[in-house]
Amino acid sequence: MAENLVNFGILGCAKIAIKLARAINLAPNSILYAIASRSLEKAKQFATQNGLPETIKIYGSYEELLDDPSIEVVYLPLPTSLHVEWAVLAAQKKKHVLLEKPAALDVGDLDKILEACVSNGVQFLDGSMWLHHPRTMKMKELLFDSNLVGQVDFIHSTSTAKVPPEFFENNIRVKQDMDALGVLGDLGWYCVGALLWAKNYRLPNVVSALPAGVTKNSAGIVLSCTACLNYDQDHKTVAIIHCSFFSYTSMDLSITGTKGSLHLKDFVIPYQEGSAFFDLASPATFMDDQTGWNVKTEKVVVDNETPQEALMVQELARLAQGIKKWRFPPDNRWPEISRKTQIVVDAIKKSIDLDCKPVYL
Repeated sequence: MAENLVNFGILGCAKIAIKLARAINLAPNSILYAIASRSLEKAKQFATQNGLPETIKIYGSYEELLDDPSIEVVYLPLPTSLHVEWAVLAAQKKKHVLLEKPAALDVGDLDKILEACVSNGVQFLDGSMWLHHPRTMKMKELLFDSNLVGQVDFIHSTSTAKVPPEFFENNIRVKQDMDALGVLGDLGWYCVGALLWAKNYRLPNVVSALPAGVTKNSAGIVLSCTACLNYDQDHKTVAIIHCSFFSYTSMDLSITGTKGSLHLKDFVIPYQEGSAFFDLASPATFMDDQTGWNVKTEKVVVDNETPQEALMVQELARLAQGIKKWRFPPDNRWPEISRKTQIVVDAIKKSIDLDCKPVYL
C-alpha cells in the first residue's frame, strides 16, 4: 500500500501547514514524508507540537528537503515574497508544487513559477481548497443548468475577518517585504476566484476599486477593499467583491441569474467539515398579493466523508501518479485558474494604486 502513496514534503512551518499536514495523511493516496524549516529546532518543535509520527523526516533547511529524491510533491506555505524563489527551485528539482495562495505578488512572478513547472513537467496547484469540495461541484452543475439559474446577472462575494490589534503590527500579511498584497491577496483571492468560477473563468472587461471601500496602513498595504467588476461580452454581468481585516467573519457568495439564484455564507470553509449546504431559488417570484414568495428556497445539502483540503491533496496526488506512471501531461486547468485569478487581483491592485480609476482587461 505504501508504495502507491505519493510522498509529500512541507516547506515551512506556518500555521496553515498544520491543516495541510492532517490533510495529506487523510487523503487515501498520499503521505506526509518530510517537513523543513530554516532551523532544525523549529522543524522538530512543529513535529512534536502537532503529533506528527516519529518516522517523518525533519530537515533544518529548505534545500535539504528539496534535495531528497523520495519527495514527489512539495507544499509551500511561505510568505508570498518567497514563492518565486522556492517554487521555481522545487520545480527544477522535479517536485510537483502545491503553493499557498496568493500564488504570487503579480502575474509576472506567477509566470516564472508556471514556466518552471511546464519546463520540468511537474503539476502546479494553488491552495484554494473550496474548489475541491463536492458542494462546489454540485453548485456548478446547477449553476450551468439553463432551466434553474439562467444567465448570470450579478455576483456578490465577501471574505472578511475581524483580526486582533497585534495583527496589524506583527502579521506577515501587513508587511511590505513579505505579503505586499495584504487583504487583497489573503482574503480577496477567494472572492476573485469565486466570481471567475461563476463565470466559467471568463475575465471581466473592466475592474474598478471603490474609493470608500479601500483602507491602507502606513506602509501602503491594503487592509480593506471593495471592487466592482463588469462583464460586457454576450450577457452583461456585474460583480461586487469585498474583503477586509476589520469586519466580522464572512464568506458569502450570492449568484443571481435571469431565472433563479444561489446563495451560501461559508463558501471558503464550510460550517461543518462533513456536510455543507447552499440555498437555491428557482424559479421564484412574489405571490400575486406581494405578501410573500411563490416558492420556498431549496436547501441543497451535500455530504462529504473527506475534508476539502484532503480532497485537494488527493487531486494533486492523483495527477502526480498519472504523470509518473502513465506519462500523462500535467493538467493545465489548475495553473490557468490561478493565473486568471492573479490577473484580476493585479487589476484591482492597479485600480487602487491609480486612485480607483478603472482598469481594462
